[in-house]
Amino acid sequence: MPGGPELIIILVVVLVLFGGSQLPKLAKNLGKAQKEFKEGMGEGAQSSTPMQPPPAPPQAAAPPQAAAPPQAAAPPPPPPPAAPPTNGQ
Repeated sequence: MPGGPELIIILVVVLVLFGGSQLPKLAKNLGKAQKEFKEGMGEGAQSSTPMQPPPAPPQAAAPPQAAAPPQAAAPPPPPPPAAPPTNGQ
C-alpha cells in the first residue's frame, strides 16, 4: 500500500492525465461501480444453492433413415471404333 509521498505523486499524475474537469466524473463512476460490486457480492452470498447447469433437454429418438435407393449401374462403355474396310489388297 502506498504511503504518504507515493499517494501524493499518484494523485498528481491522475490530475495531470485526466484534468481537473474529469475528476468529479471519474470519482462518481468509481463510486457507482463500487456500489454495484458490493450489491452483486451480497446477492451472491445470499444464494444458498450453488449454480448448477440447466438439465439437458431430452434427446428425441432419431427417425430411422430411409435406405438410399440403389444406384443405377454405370452405362456400358462405348463400342470400339469400327475398322476401315479392306479391298482385299
